[in-house]
Amino acid sequence: MATDINSVVLIGRLTRESELKSTSAGTAVCRFSIAVNRVKGSADKRETEVSYIDIVVWGKQAEIINPYLGKGRQVCIQGELRQNRWEQDGQAKSKLEVVANSVQLLGTREGAAAPAREAQASSYNSRPANEPRNAAQQADFSGPESFDQDEIPF
Repeated sequence: MATDINSVVLIGRLTRESELKSTSAGTAVCRFSIAVNRVKGSADKRETEVSYIDIVVWGKQAEIINPYLGKGRQVCIQGELRQNRWEQDGQAKSKLEVVANSVQLLGTREGAAAPAREAQASSYNSRPANEPRNAAQQADFSGPESFDQDEIPF
């Protein structure tokens, strides 16, 4: 018997600032929208097609990631599609959105400095490989030469 799969991976840029709210039960909900570009056409005539996708992040992850989600920020979203259905003025309405299981920050927002906490909190996700760490991070890490070889368990 075949199993259904509902899995989405997207890389795009935020089209607006994220919104953090709480449900009546106190669960955090972060909502934002990303633009995902697709180039189509032949080599001599190329067009860019843009898809705008609504993203929802729940719980503790929503609280943690919200300060870093500004307009223009590039992110990688892993999650699943969810269809919301409701009735408005006697007509059935529906909307697809992605419920994120994982949000990874890619690079920095265009034209804006990263928040001060970001350099420390997500340095391994957002710092390019060739960019050196800041002085505070370097001071916290004494390097491999300070480890005693007898203490390494492997």
